[in-house]
Amino acid sequence: MREILASSELFGGLSSEHLDEIEKIAVIKQYGRGESIFFEGDPGTGFYMVATGRVKIFKTSISGKEQILHIFGPGEPFGEVPVFHGQPFPANATALEKTSLIFFSRQAFVDIVHTMPSLVMNMLAVLSMRLRRFTTQIENLSLKEVPARLAGYLLYVAEEQGNVKQVELQISKGQLASLLGTIPETLSRIFAKMSEEGLISVDGKMISLLDLEGLEQKE
Repeated sequence: MREILASSELFGGLSSEHLDEIEKIAVIKQYGRGESIFFEGDPGTGFYMVATGRVKIFKTSISGKEQILHIFGPGEPFGEVPVFHGQPFPANATALEKTSLIFFSRQAFVDIVHTMPSLVMNMLAVLSMRLRRFTTQIENLSLKEVPARLAGYLLYVAEEQGNVKQVELQISKGQLASLLGTIPETLSRIFAKMSEEGLISVDGKMISLLDLEGLEQKE
């Protein structure tokens, strides 16, 4: 747990003594693949950080259509906004695979924040980055066509994974379709068209980026 905490954006840079205090209030929770962590409307009694595995945050329409808002991996916190304004969780969270989470209760975390000004700054940085991500996602879903959304996503993941020539999809194509606000059939057609245009080549979960300039023009 200590390594995950120390390397995370939220707790990175804290002193060893402060990390000791964080560890004291941290609780490990285990979830199986497909197991719900919380539902929209549940009381925001605390927030989580992914230790291992992945978690999807999503909304579901009345008709049952699912829109993935974000997918979180190791070291990333989620559900932290309700901690500060005491509101229910605004979306659902489910484990995409066998997942280990670190849970921080709202009251214990609020108590400890008062003693760590640097933690407040880290939290502001994380929330600011989260806001930028959602702003970009809203812009993509409302203003861009699906090919542009896919191109932007591939370029973003390439940068995140540190490999401009190849991307490894860490979610299923069905989940990717939901994340991009489309359906799997449409996404498959766009993958095929981009392959025909020589922009990418697809081998299972591995996507080779053959023409970065062309992808940037699509974006």
